[in-house]
Formats: sequence, C-alpha cells, structure tokens
Amino acid sequence: MPNATRPQPPSVRPAGPPPPPPSRAPAPVPAPALAALLSVLAVCGGDAVARVFPFGPRHRAVNDLANQFVPFHAHLWDLLHGRADGGLLLDWQSGWGTSFLPDYGTYLSSPFAPLVALFPRGDIEYAVYGITVLKTAVAAAAMTFLLRRTGPEGRWWWAAVLGASYALCGWSLAEGTYNTMWLDGLIAFPLLCLVGEWVREGRRPLLGPLVVAVCWLANFYTAYMATLGAALVLLVRLAVTDSFRWRPLLRAALTTVLGTGLAAPVLVPVLLGSRHAHPGVVRDFAPAAGTDFLARLLPVTYSFATPAAFVCTAVPLLAGALLFRRDAPGRERWLWGGLCAAVALSMQWGPTHLVWHVFATPNGSPYRQTFVLSGVLVLAAWTGLARGLPDRRSLLGGAAVVLALTAGALPSPLLTPWSLLLAGVGLAAVAGALLLPGRGRYGVLAALLVTGTLVGQAAATTAHADRERLARLDDYPPWGAEHERRAAALAAADGWPAYRTDSGLPRVAGNDPLLLGGQGAAYYSSHTPAVLTETLAALGGGWTSRGRNLLSLDNPVTDALFGVGARWRDGEVVRTDAHLPLVTVRPPGPPPVYGPSPFRNQELLLGARVYEPPHAGACRVGTEVFLWSPDATGTAALGARKTHLLGGGPKRRAALTSLGVQRVPGLKPDLPAPGELGCLDHGRLRAAVTALRARAATSVRVTSSGIQATLPPGATGTAVVAAPHIAGWHCDGADPTSYGGLLAVPAGSGELSCAFRPPGLRAGLAAGALAALGLAGVAVAGRRPRQDRAITSPTAAPVGGTTSAVSRSADGR
Repeated sequence: MPNATRPQPPSVRPAGPPPPPPSRAPAPVPAPALAALLSVLAVCGGDAVARVFPFGPRHRAVNDLANQFVPFHAHLWDLLHGRADGGLLLDWQSGWGTSFLPDYGTYLSSPFAPLVALFPRGDIEYAVYGITVLKTAVAAAAMTFLLRRTGPEGRWWWAAVLGASYALCGWSLAEGTYNTMWLDGLIAFPLLCLVGEWVREGRRPLLGPLVVAVCWLANFYTAYMATLGAALVLLVRLAVTDSFRWRPLLRAALTTVLGTGLAAPVLVPVLLGSRHAHPGVVRDFAPAAGTDFLARLLPVTYSFATPAAFVCTAVPLLAGALLFRRDAPGRERWLWGGLCAAVALSMQWGPTHLVWHVFATPNGSPYRQTFVLSGVLVLAAWTGLARGLPDRRSLLGGAAVVLALTAGALPSPLLTPWSLLLAGVGLAAVAGALLLPGRGRYGVLAALLVTGTLVGQAAATTAHADRERLARLDDYPPWGAEHERRAAALAAADGWPAYRTDSGLPRVAGNDPLLLGGQGAAYYSSHTPAVLTETLAALGGGWTSRGRNLLSLDNPVTDALFGVGARWRDGEVVRTDAHLPLVTVRPPGPPPVYGPSPFRNQELLLGARVYEPPHAGACRVGTEVFLWSPDATGTAALGARKTHLLGGGPKRRAALTSLGVQRVPGLKPDLPAPGELGCLDHGRLRAAVTALRARAATSVRVTSSGIQATLPPGATGTAVVAAPHIAGWHCDGADPTSYGGLLAVPAGSGELSCAFRPPGLRAGLAAGALAALGLAGVAVAGRRPRQDRAITSPTAAPVGGTTSAVSRSADGR
C-alpha cells in the first residue's frame, strides 16, 4: 500500500543544549532603551530638585569623589592626550613617583573611563558626572535585557520598569553616585547572570569568559560581589528548572576562571599593590539595627553605615506576591523567596559579611554588596510577573509583605515623613495598576502609574541623598576659576625633569598633583605604599585617612632633597634655586637610620647639619622656625603670623610646619600643644646643596616607566634617586637598595638605568596568556563536534523538529 501512512517513531529530543528561548514580540519602544531613559530622568531630576551640580549651586565634591575619582580621571585625560608625567606603569606626579597600574585597575579600568577624553580638561567634573549617569543607564538596560531574555513574550514595559528599578536602587543613588567605579559592579551583576544563562544552556562558550573578563577589569571589587550574586542566581535557576546537574556548574567554574584569568594582567598587580600598601584601619563588623535595615528599604532615607536597600515599591510588592501565587510551583516560590531572605540575612552576619567583602571589613560603608540584594529582589519580582499579572489573592499577600516590612521599620530614626508618604502612595499606585485591565487606555494608565511611582520615588531619594551627603561627609571646593588660575601657574613654572613643581598648599583634594599639575608628595589611594608613608612621616610629613592620604610637605630641606624648584604657596608660585637634581651621589658609608626627630632625619638624608635647637625656647634671629607637633590641633603663632594645625593620630598627622622667620630676639611661639622646634639656617642649607650638586648626575632622562642618568666621572659611593624605594624598581639588571627610603644603587658604573615594573605584572601576563590558550582550546573543542555532526549526520533534523529535504528524499516522498 504505497499510499498508506507509515507509522512514525516517537519524538525524541536530540541530545545537546536546550533550545534558545522564543523570540520576543517587538515592542513600541525597545525595553532596554526605555529603562535607560527612566533612569536618566530619575537621577537628573533628583539632582535638579536638590539643586546639585550640574543643575544648581550645590556641588558634588564630597569624600573620595573629590579626593580620588575626579583627580584620577583628570590624570587619565592627561595620559590620553599625551600630557601626563609618566605612563600606565609609573606615575611621576604623585608621591614623588608611584606605581600607577594598581591605581588604574582600581579607579580607571572601566570601559567608560576613557570617555573623559571627549570633554575639555577644565570640564572634568562634568565628564565624571556624565559617566556616572551613563553607567546607571547602562545598568538599567542590562538588567532589562536579562529580564526579557529569561521571561516570556510581552510585558516589555514591565521589564523596563523593573530594570530601571534595579539601576535606581538606594545603593546606586546614595553610594554608587559618588563612588563612580562601583557602578561598574551594578552593570556586572545582570551581565554575569546572563553569562549564567548561557552556561545553563550550554551556549556562547567564548563570549561568556570575555564578558566575565570585562566585568572584572572594569572594577574587580564590585565584580567579585556581583559574581557571588550571579552564582547564587544560577543555583536557583538550575534548581527551579529541574536542570540541576554538575556539568553546568563545571562550565560556570571554567568560564569564571578563564574570564578572571584574562583580566589577570591588571588584577594581579592590583592585588600585590594592596599588599605593599600602608595598612588601613582594622574594624570589627557591627550589624545594623533590624529596624534601620528595614527602613532603608523605603525611599528617602539616608545613613552611611546601613544598607541602602531601597528599590521601587513595585519590586517588593511583586516579589512578595510570588510567594502567594497558586499558578507558580512551590519550588519556584520558595527558592526565590529564600534567596532574597538569605542574601539579606548574609549582610548582617559577621562571617558572611566577610565573604562578601573579600574577607576584610571595609574602611567605610560595610554594606557595599547591597546592589546584589536589589538585583535578586528584581529577579524574584520578574519571576512572578513572567506568569502573568498577580491575581487579587497573591496581590493582597504581596501588599501584606510590604506593609509588614514597613511596620517593622517604624521605630527607626532613619525614616522621614516623605519615606512613609511616598511608600504609601507608591504601594497604592502600583497595586491599582496591577488591578487594571492590561490593554487599551487602562494599560496606558497602568504604565503611567508604575513609571510615575518609579521616577518619583527614585528622584526624591536622589535629592535627599544629595543634601545629606553634603551635610554629613567631608566636602571640598569644586573646580572653578581659582583652580584654573592655579593650574595655569603651575604649568607655566613646570621644569620637569630638571626640577619638580609642587602643587602646594592649601590643598584642593587628596590628589592635587593629578588634578592641578606638577610633581609632588601629595597622594591618596588604596595603594599608597607603606615605604612612602613611612619615609614621608620620618621627614615630617602629614597625612589624613590613617596614612593613606599624604599631604604636600612644604619644607626647604625636603624641597632640596626631592628637587622641588617651584611650589604653590599663599596664592602664587614660589621658586627656589636651592634644590638638587633627581640623581645625586652620596659618599661611601651606611645608609641613614631614622629616629624620632624629623629635623635630625632630614639632616641624615641631606648629609649636613642645617637646623639649630632653640635657645630658651626661641630661635636665633634670621633662622626660620619650624614646629613638629603631629598630634596638635589648633593655631600656632609666632608674633602676628598664625598657622593652623590639624593632627591627632592615628587618623590625622600634622605636618612639619613653618611658623615664619625669627625677626625679634627672644620671641617665643605660642603653641596649641607641646612640640619640637627647629631653627633652619638657610645659609647652611645652600652650602649643603652646593656640595651635593658637585656630586650630582650630569644628565637625567626620565621615561614613562623609568629613569636614566649619567654620573660624574670617577664617582664612588651610592647613587640616590629622589624617588621612594617602592617594590617594582630594577636598576642595571639588579634590585636596588634603600637609602633612607629612597631608591639607591652603587655608583661605580658611571651610568644609572632604572626601569619600573609593577609587582605581579609578569605573573599576570602569564596567567592571561594561559587563559587565552584555554579559551582557544574551548573554541577548538566547541567547533569539532559540530563538524563531526555535519559529516556523520547530514540528515539530522533541526531542534524545531522539521525534516530536511534530504530526509524526505530518502523516505521516497
């Protein structure tokens, strides 16, 4: 019976990865674009309400934003425009010469950072603000893309609202906005969750490690937290979809290892830079009060030491409703609910707190992982919404969860009247939107209610945080006309490398040499070398931030030793001829051993006595009076001249300070606290400098990663470079020694050639090369099976189940 229907074998799903998700219905506006737009409206609207830069007279120059991030971006601008002293490996401008690659990997390795080059140098604060808003928008778009990738067709505007809710979480608005580098972690979390989806499905084995590498390069610190969060999400996704097997977990581990390996050329120097850094304060973790923790879930709250866990009211409402949905499997409901609770509780328990923060309680906000909690809440909310709008029963349950959390927060002093008002109005608006029909004019009204709630709550929270930061955190003068004048004067006086030009005092921020120009001692970083801090302290330097924020040392002896020929002082550039070249030769003998007196330590490094002790508490007429009182806070005066001191260890140390020239016999200084006085004889200093110049290098050449010098003929002893002896220097093929904390080598060869390579760079490059080889192996292994299938199974049906023409021909049809 030729026409009889042939019995067909039962359908068997082919082996291999699951099919890709169905294509999404086109939306009137791309959902990621809408999410980005909503986030920009909320952030800029909140800043405008608060009248904060660039929308009003209040400035944003607070805390590390002014001290570190703006100056480092200014230095990146100089590097990209070929105007910096130094290069990617070595920074000649800060701390008398420091390693730059760890700073780059910590503050500037974001793919967004080079955008500062598109702005004028004088608009660097505008550039950093623009990058901040852009990162927030990209985070919203990335989360929206992830939600659309993991959810059903339709609900495009809900995906945009939830994606923007994640990007506009309290952590982003209160902390990420002035810690610009952290916002890369906000972007990394949804991207790494997307990588987890690829891993679960066995897809994109090459792109996955590259995404991981970009995330870890952008900001390793928050990328670490985002990786932990994405791993937890992957475990839940595997358990919920009944696909919990070891193979996806092994693929995930391999993807992470390859990705971090590709980033190793930057990550390893960053790690070793931290090990060589001056130790920060050691803190014990103290969890926040439970009421305060719950209060931070609401809009318009602020506190430095509690988790900024606010996320638009739509998110906890939908996440809570998931727990009561009858159409959702119990495993899905309780696994997502349990993940949200577990992440929240892990932030309050000491051991898991340490895991989140790379096993060290941070010196500052102890809840830097809060964005992961916001992301998990958004994913839980979307999981429920993916099954359709909640019914009245589940919606009532979600509202009960929100009200219970709010009631638990009522005793907290962090709540404001606006917190309760906006939370209540938002709950009513979102609940009403969920009860409306989803089509036609009602659908438009529902969208307006939900987006209005999101933008209104986020903008109000932004404005509140803007004002509270200025009231509670250290703030600094923003860039203005006076800074332009100072930078221009320093540039006009610049003579590097013949001499250094110090950005001087009063300081603008912690990294004035990077912001204003010149080459000085001031430097503030997480990687401030311990040897630099110790050397500067021994010579009379001052600091804040427990030794990591080093101040410019305005002293004639140290200026001579470190080749400072010009510096900013009292509103103008002051020049001096009493300075040495960068390389000098010291007579044979042991290196100096420092003691408690900075006066004596300076003389040991100079090799001459230039200070006199005071007689009966007063200096000799004609000498310059210096005060060493590191723990003093107050005003010191010598006659009519007054000098303010700000000391008190371990957080602050007042620098060795000039009280002026002694002009009246027997005039004693008025001191705020006991201290040591030294009377500097400038004639002796000039004579000592003249003697050392006779033994100085005849020529000095600096490069972006080293220094070369020609020494005087027949020179013997020790060649000393006026740069700190930090790890990574190699001179004439050997490791240099330390001469009072400075770089030193034997002077017998007549030439000096020193190159700087950050510790860990070679190991990082080797690890990166191995990771690249591993990725190439993955590419080859992934390509071979497809070729084999093409040869051995030419008639195989595609995943969709349709039969090929060759197959039909073989069946005789």
